[in-house]
Amino acid sequence: MPNSHTRVDEDQGYVRAFCTHMDVPNVQTTEQTIIRFTSETDKQILDVILDRKRYDYRVRPTNKTEVNVTVLILSLSSPDESSLKYEVEFLLHQSWDDPRLRYEDGGKYKYLNAISHHKSLWTPDIYFIKHGEFKAPLAQVHMALKIYNNGSVRYITRRSMILNCQGNLQIFPFDNPKCPFAIESVSHETTELELRWEKEPGGVSGATSLRYHNAYLVQNKTGTCDSHHTWRGNYSCLRVLLVFTRDKIFYFSTVFGPGVVLVTSSFISFWLDINAVPARVMIGVTTMLNFCTTTNSFRSTLPVVSNLTAMNLWDGVCMFFIYASMLEFIIVNYLYRRYPHYSRNREAAAAAPSSSATLEGHRPQSSNLGRWCGNFENQQPNVLKDSNSNDPSITIDQVSSSRAEEDTRTALSLFGWLKRSQPMLPQNYNRQRLSKNIDKVSKILFPLSFGLFVAGYFLTYAVIKPTHSENWELLSNGYTT
Repeated sequence: MPNSHTRVDEDQGYVRAFCTHMDVPNVQTTEQTIIRFTSETDKQILDVILDRKRYDYRVRPTNKTEVNVTVLILSLSSPDESSLKYEVEFLLHQSWDDPRLRYEDGGKYKYLNAISHHKSLWTPDIYFIKHGEFKAPLAQVHMALKIYNNGSVRYITRRSMILNCQGNLQIFPFDNPKCPFAIESVSHETTELELRWEKEPGGVSGATSLRYHNAYLVQNKTGTCDSHHTWRGNYSCLRVLLVFTRDKIFYFSTVFGPGVVLVTSSFISFWLDINAVPARVMIGVTTMLNFCTTTNSFRSTLPVVSNLTAMNLWDGVCMFFIYASMLEFIIVNYLYRRYPHYSRNREAAAAAPSSSATLEGHRPQSSNLGRWCGNFENQQPNVLKDSNSNDPSITIDQVSSSRAEEDTRTALSLFGWLKRSQPMLPQNYNRQRLSKNIDKVSKILFPLSFGLFVAGYFLTYAVIKPTHSENWELLSNGYTT
């Protein structure tokens, strides 16, 4: 018995407090009396207030318990820049009031660390509604469980999730992936347990040591769940929408920049001489092969979709300009080497037999007369006199005969001109000039057209469309177009 009295003397205060509250009946439904401690340790205080004879962890603290929730993001990461999967690691803060846990220790302890008693304490039964999976460890990690002397409880757990996000591939890579998830009570309806976002510091916030890896959070939205977040009816539920953006510098340096360089490099062939066939062919083939290699290596990481996307448009137009520059050289080279060429000598040689055969018996020296629509020169030694001439040796019949002969030669020379083979181009427009003029036009047309396309492309997909509401908000069906 002396040993027993010694034990009582050492823990007199603790035993007095413990015995006093052993007789408190039905602590879940009646007004709680604040337990007073003097020199007890935090472990002794926890043993008293969490004793199973006075505290039942299976019963809610009040008829309607309000739980304040806060999400503190620790890290964000993505496997690569084009992925729609994001890994989110965060701390889930939950706080509520439990009148059964009130105590008074004279300000000795700011709070009681009850992390080792988490199985003996009532905690909200919540689960996550998400598109994705939990990252190992699958079970939540208990970080902190603090009990304050006014009965307030703060419970902190650590979770890691891999979210399947929703992106708008029609404007990729200028879209904003949206990652939604929700927090909902498992078994308690709204009349029994209500989840609310804590006002301070806010629903979702980033830690001061927040780490990013291929993930750039630009906006987060919180609220209560609607019809496309939960389907269970009258259960308290909170929703989170994380909106990310992509690293535009990465895409400009790996996709758009090389594309512009390769397309403009194919235009260099317009400034080379037409006879530089090996150089122009090498430029066209090399730029096309390099563009195909760059495009295929990047698009292998993108999901396959059936509709036209911004990347499909970019690749198609760039390939068109590269291929068109090759076709331009082929056409120019063909015209330069194969186009029929007509010189003045060939035209004269072709027209001479026809004129000679037609005018045989009249005046052989006039075979070249009327070469261009009756524009001929009379090269005969005997020139007809004018009808008003005063020469008495020329009679009226001779003048009439000369005029009739002149009209006949004019008609025959026009007939010969119509029968001659017509050149398609004017005589001073040869094949070299045609080919060079095509190159001159291409020097202006191709760069100007591609510059207008690039300006319109980035104005539409990088400036206008990203501001549309579907790029920032979740649609009613939970998916974006």
